Amino acid sequence: MIRVVVVDDEALVRSGFSLILNSADDISVVATATGADALQVVQAEKPDVLLLDIRMPDVDGLAVLNSLRRAPHRPSVAMLTTFDADEYILTALRLGASGFLLKDTEPRQLADYVRVLAGGGVVLSPKASLSLVEHHPAFLAVLDEEAERIEQLTERERDVLVLVAEGLSNADIGSRLFLGAGTVKDHVSAILAKLGVSSRVQAALAAQRAGLLQSRGAPETKGPARP
Repeated sequence: MIRVVVVDDEALVRSGFSLILNSADDISVVATATGADALQVVQAEKPDVLLLDIRMPDVDGLAVLNSLRRAPHRPSVAMLTTFDADEYILTALRLGASGFLLKDTEPRQLADYVRVLAGGGVVLSPKASLSLVEHHPAFLAVLDEEAERIEQLTERERDVLVLVAEGLSNADIGSRLFLGAGTVKDHVSAILAKLGVSSRVQAALAAQRAGLLQSRGAPETKGPARP
């Protein structure tokens, strides 16, 4: 059972997400909270996945995320936002968020995204990531540099990068490519080093910007296995 905590200042969002996710057989929303109670709830419940509002009036989601970096239990965190392009997202990625979702995400997709996060993958809302690239020139320049560095990757590393960008965990990548977990981990480490990034999310965005996903027919988030 995947344990989830939802943190948002709006009760309607908390209850809506809980209702959707609790309808899945393998997911349980063990608690909801506002920003002020977020850290206490996360440490008490020890969830696998935290869905965290990026903007809250009491305690900002970025402050919660930053505090979690030093916490003994750190779940996989996806930031929630109503904005297609939000400068706060850039800071969230640097603080170690595993992705970001728009609050109007289709209900049928939400459980799949949580499963990806629980498996160690990344979740990039296609609409949000596209707007991020289009509306933040500084970030676009960074992605352009990363795209150039992709040329340094071996063919196998590119295969792994595409699957990372699809949201697959190391175990799923190993199963797809018939590689051991340790080998996949080594490949991911080499990819991050060659791209000069610190997280799987940033690597996934670089792959997206470089056109690897489109060229190989892969979706922007986790999807069906490629033939």
